[in-house]
Amino acid sequence: MPASPSRGIAATGSVGLVAKRLRQAREELGLSQRELGVRAGLDPSVASPRINQYEQNKHAPNIAVLGQLAVVLQRPLAYFYAADEDLAELVTTFHRSSARERQRLMTSIRS
Repeated sequence: MPASPSRGIAATGSVGLVAKRLRQAREELGLSQRELGVRAGLDPSVASPRINQYEQNKHAPNIAVLGQLAVVLQRPLAYFYAADEDLAELVTTFHRSSARERQRLMTSIRS
C-alpha cells in the first residue's frame, strides 16, 4: 500500500527526505545545528553552516558523514531514507531495542 501523502515520501519528495529527517531528529534531541555538527566531528567553525545546508537540502551529507550524524542522533542510517513515518519509527525503535526485544519483535513479525 502506498504511503499517504501526509505521512510519506510524497509530502517531502525523495530529494528532501534526508534533510527532513535530519532536522526532525536534531530537534527531537534539542540540539543546535552547531552542537550536532561538533558532536559528529565537524570543525566548530563550519559545523552550524554545514548542518544548515544539509537541513535546507542545499547539500547532502555523504554516507560517512551521515553515519556520524546518525550516531549522535541515536538513529540507524535507514531512518534517514525511510519512505514514511511509520517505517522511520519502526527502524528507530528496532535500533534502540535490546537483543532480547529485537528477537521477540522478529519472532512476532515472522509469525
